[in-house]
Amino acid sequence: MAGNSFGEIFRITTFGESHGKGIGLVIDGCPPGITLDFAAIREQLERRKPGQSKITTRRKESDQFELLAGLYEGKTTGSPLAFLIRNEDQKPADYDHLKSAFRPSHADFTYMKKYGIHDIRGGGRSSARETAARVIGGAVARQILQQRKITIQAYVSQVGSVRLEKTPNQKDFGNIEKTPVRCPDLKVASTMIRLIESVRKEGDTIGGIVSCRISMVPAGLGEPVFNKLQADLAKAMMSINAAHGFDYGAGFDSVLMKGSVHNDPFIKKGTKIITKTNHSGGIQGGISNGQDIYFRVAFKPVSTIMKSQQSVDHSGKKTTVEGKGRHDPCVVPRAVPIVEAMAALVILDHLLINNTLKP
Repeated sequence: MAGNSFGEIFRITTFGESHGKGIGLVIDGCPPGITLDFAAIREQLERRKPGQSKITTRRKESDQFELLAGLYEGKTTGSPLAFLIRNEDQKPADYDHLKSAFRPSHADFTYMKKYGIHDIRGGGRSSARETAARVIGGAVARQILQQRKITIQAYVSQVGSVRLEKTPNQKDFGNIEKTPVRCPDLKVASTMIRLIESVRKEGDTIGGIVSCRISMVPAGLGEPVFNKLQADLAKAMMSINAAHGFDYGAGFDSVLMKGSVHNDPFIKKGTKIITKTNHSGGIQGGISNGQDIYFRVAFKPVSTIMKSQQSVDHSGKKTTVEGKGRHDPCVVPRAVPIVEAMAALVILDHLLINNTLKP
């Protein structure tokens, strides 16, 4: 199966299935001499893991990881880092009733067409369980980025029709982890939680949007044509399970603006040249301009619902599919650390490509 690696210089490869023995990743291209903060890696995994609140899946995984290679006397050696997370709460029997059915909007049909076989145990390789490995890779990347004071902050800005209308400031970011929905406005967060709980009681699911801001990125990252910075960010975000949309800067709202409004005039502030506005989202011509990079990722409603749906089996015969087991009614709260992780991987990789950091 191709397509299990991401990145050019700082490159991760993930492996494992949802209800297999475990999942993990290999990081190649990590600069040597980095002292890894394992507590910081665990903190990011805690934010993504299942069973963390009443609005997430009830699957219980501690997501304890093992480092198998790549460290000597507490520092990275420049050789590949290998991590393993052993699955603890597998329940493959939850999927026995689906052995011959194609679940609506899942990867069952497409995997069968591509590979001729599909792991029905929670979707196997297509499960969002795989993203725990990405979070480890992102946590390592963030530790290197923090040395350059580059920060990445994502949050939930919309669930269904409940939208965060204002742009949060640094002070608001302190509220993100105060509620299980990870919205920086506590009042809006309460409304989002009530909506998710209501949808869950109906046996249904709902989608939402995760917004992200990256600060202190130097100007000059990104390539001018096919490896534009926003293109690599888009690829990273759209590789996340259930992601269905990406925009950056003014994004789709820019179609409502005239050029005279959307353009970001340059000004001089002290000794630096900056832009007066930031409708470009910190990227112009595919290259970072030194301003904050900001973008949004839209996530669809989770495909597994606790309602009967019509489908067909492998022979094309009509059948009824009904979800069982433990599933998220809304993916966006747990997607926040995944979005941050993928952003960290992209920015660090471009720093290395730009020779701003030497591998």
